Amino acid sequence: MFEKRSQITNVDPVWDRITAEALAAVEKEPLMGGLVHACILHHRSLERALSYRIAAKLCSNEMSMMVLREIVEEAYSDDASLLEAARADLMAVYERDPACHRLLQPVLYFKGYQAMQAYRVGHWLWRKGRHDLAYFVQMRSSEIFGIDIHPAAKIGKGIMIDHAHSIVIGETAVVGDNVSMLHSVTLGGTGKEEEDRHPKIGDGVLIGAGAKVLGNITVGHCSRIAAGSVVLEEVPACKTVAGIPAKIVGEAGCDQPSISMDHMLGKNHQDPS
Repeated sequence: MFEKRSQITNVDPVWDRITAEALAAVEKEPLMGGLVHACILHHRSLERALSYRIAAKLCSNEMSMMVLREIVEEAYSDDASLLEAARADLMAVYERDPACHRLLQPVLYFKGYQAMQAYRVGHWLWRKGRHDLAYFVQMRSSEIFGIDIHPAAKIGKGIMIDHAHSIVIGETAVVGDNVSMLHSVTLGGTGKEEEDRHPKIGDGVLIGAGAKVLGNITVGHCSRIAAGSVVLEEVPACKTVAGIPAKIVGEAGCDQPSISMDHMLGKNHQDPS
């Protein structure tokens, strides 16, 4: 089997590394063998493993794992950008989360990564007009992962959600590429209006734990939102905002806050008062 595989030119180094890490995990802890084989080693690609993992997590007495896996595989077959985003999200978690030491971890254990991939399938269903199935995926993701993302929301790739508890992202929200956020972040509305009512988050933004961004406002590229802030007004690019309500307290501090993951308000930040 290995001789045949060595002749294949289309090598996937990411998947090869994940399977190597999986084998090492089983060798170190044999009691994990059943889980690791079912989720990783029985599959020939990352997308097949993800289809299994998402279906296993979201299935219930109301929707079987077999049906859900067929839905996920249909989505992956129809739209290659879902796989591109899954890989970008995986690398984002690995590179930005200091608790992530192996590519295996997000696929097996991290609900932020898993929930994001479930959202992407739900968004694909939404774009196909299959709204009830999309709502089902949203419901189950909320129940299982504690993350509630409306399937109509538009979210870029390279997303890292650290700890990933109590995330809420509304229907008309837009999130750019390479965004990082921590637990208890809300991208919400401010009332009962039914039009475009949720935030637009630029590329490279870092959103601290417990931050609330409310209304149809824009948060500029590569800005930072401090933990616990309530953002009700536009945020220019490359700025740091903090407080309730949030105000500009200085520059973002670096070119890519979402990648540096620096939440500290340094000495170079000015007090707006």
